[in-house]
Amino acid sequence: MSEQALISELEQLVSEGRNPRTMDLDLLPTTEVLHRINDEDKSVAEAVEKVIPEIAAAVDRIAAAFQQGGRLIYMGAGTSGRLGVLDASECPPTFSVPATMVVGLIAGGYDALMNAAEGAEDNEAEGAQALAEIGLTEKDVVVGIAASGRTPYVIGGLNYAKKIGATAVALSCNPDSAIAAIADIAISPVVGPEVLTGSTRMKAGTAEKLVLNMLTTAGMVRVGKTYQNLMVDVKTSNKKLVARAARIIMQATECTLEEAQDALAQTNNDVKLAILTIMTGMNPTEARFVLEDAGGFLRKAIQQGKASA
Repeated sequence: MSEQALISELEQLVSEGRNPRTMDLDLLPTTEVLHRINDEDKSVAEAVEKVIPEIAAAVDRIAAAFQQGGRLIYMGAGTSGRLGVLDASECPPTFSVPATMVVGLIAGGYDALMNAAEGAEDNEAEGAQALAEIGLTEKDVVVGIAASGRTPYVIGGLNYAKKIGATAVALSCNPDSAIAAIADIAISPVVGPEVLTGSTRMKAGTAEKLVLNMLTTAGMVRVGKTYQNLMVDVKTSNKKLVARAARIIMQATECTLEEAQDALAQTNNDVKLAILTIMTGMNPTEARFVLEDAGGFLRKAIQQGKASA
């Protein structure tokens, strides 16, 4: 694509427009610059709210994928890629899932997390190759993230996902984007032009982060990784998380700290099992069997345990 053609394309994108509310940005005192940024940020959650039906459809596909051994795979370039990798990396400690269950791919590889590799986004073949290298299957869900909605790396990945039979989801901040046209599900929160023209790490990046939080959190809720609003599958990999695990057990069961610590010790720091043993009186072996029979859903396991007591 020629430079003139690319300029013309960018001029059509909402996210690349000039914001009439910040044309005097360089003349403002610091506090007013911050007020302008804050005022624009307030609109982001409202834009995301408008696309909750599409987000819900994606969550249902993601949960179904998890239940049949499939994966959630994020892919993007620049800020969008970094946000996908960030959200993926938070899933193992939060939900005790393997690192292969939610995967983040970024154009240019993991070096691009710290060092800009913006040119890496221009190759559609690299997007397809990245998915081929991790063995994409029809069980997986691929979420292509691109604020502009036109990133070649993401376009190549989504086209490959469709070819394989995987679910293709597009996350963009422009309506009727190129990636939306490819995807099975298009999530397009339109946040408007940025405070700083074209700096889509700002409102667009915030919208992307909000949506990614929704996809993984709601997806994990749907497959039994929570009880009430508690992270009952949290991994106790450091002192803070061990303390958090004990606190979660206390909140769920209203037991004492000593009782929570004892239950954790008896269940090898398995928060779900600890809660289940306290609430039903079962021993850890019995509790593990009931929890497995309940498909990992703690609320269902508690009901079954109490019914059989």
